Amino acid sequence: MSHFMSDTGSEDGLAQAHLHGLAHALGHRKSHLAESETAGLLESSAVDLLSSGFAWHYRCEDDQSAYDLALAAVRALPEGSLADGADAIIYSTCLPGNGNIGTAETWRSSRDVRHLMEFPASHLQAELELDRAVVIGLTQQGCTGFLGSLRLASSLLASEPEWERVLCVTADRFPPGSVYEQSFNLISDGAAACVVARSPGTFRILGTHHITNGGMAAATGEESIGSYFSYTQLLVRETLRRTGLTMADIDWIVPQNTNAAAWKILSRMLGIDENQVHMPSLPESAHAISSDHAINLSDLTASGRLRKGQRVMLLVAGHGLNWQSTVLEVTA
Repeated sequence: MSHFMSDTGSEDGLAQAHLHGLAHALGHRKSHLAESETAGLLESSAVDLLSSGFAWHYRCEDDQSAYDLALAAVRALPEGSLADGADAIIYSTCLPGNGNIGTAETWRSSRDVRHLMEFPASHLQAELELDRAVVIGLTQQGCTGFLGSLRLASSLLASEPEWERVLCVTADRFPPGSVYEQSFNLISDGAAACVVARSPGTFRILGTHHITNGGMAAATGEESIGSYFSYTQLLVRETLRRTGLTMADIDWIVPQNTNAAAWKILSRMLGIDENQVHMPSLPESAHAISSDHAINLSDLTASGRLRKGQRVMLLVAGHGLNWQSTVLEVTA
């Protein structure tokens, strides 16, 4: 039997952290690559991005905010997920300055910075009547923020004995006029939500890991791609060490939606079957910032291919530069 270690090094320190429900929401405007290229929203050619596996992406309408996406994702959680409330809300966003509530213009006219402190998680708490929940924001983990929220939620449940569940939310939309491409990946505006709780759920969180190389914070797209393979290998190796697992113990890998060719290479480097890598939403929803895992893991769950006891490794790289992982065990 594998010997599991938590981030703090204590045996089974995350044993009471389970993942309940996954939901997501995407911008209302669906566009094909050819349309976006014509509109000047891409840096690469549509042909190049199509060859990478992308085809469609979703953008918010002008009156649709990141907060609207967040609220839609939470409301899409399975019925009863928050019937007993939540002890905390962890809200992750890549773009803290993008006017998540839509008040940036008010600040420009008033010059009063309180309009830049319209924290979306506070609004979410009030709108969902999660009165006892404290609010925690993550804003500097790039596209890894959703996995960062799972890590923090697990640690909080381990350190707060009276807490039962944490609502994890991530939401981002690019400001109007933005290029919808980053590091050669087609981007979608999106949000995702889940509940991390003590009570048994579909998955048990076995362990998490996080690497940051702040010296690469200003890396170009080419430099980010150059580091992707070596750091993903390092992330996997250290995650396995921390959880007491080997690659043979991992049944599925669910990565972010990135160039399809990348995992043809990485699967060989890691010694796994390419069919174990699950990211079917790549052509349909592109890279939805931090929401890819909710989309792809939901698809894997619905596919009927998961078996009790199987282990799933979630992997993601993001600006900062950050790399994060979460290992899950199927429990239902």
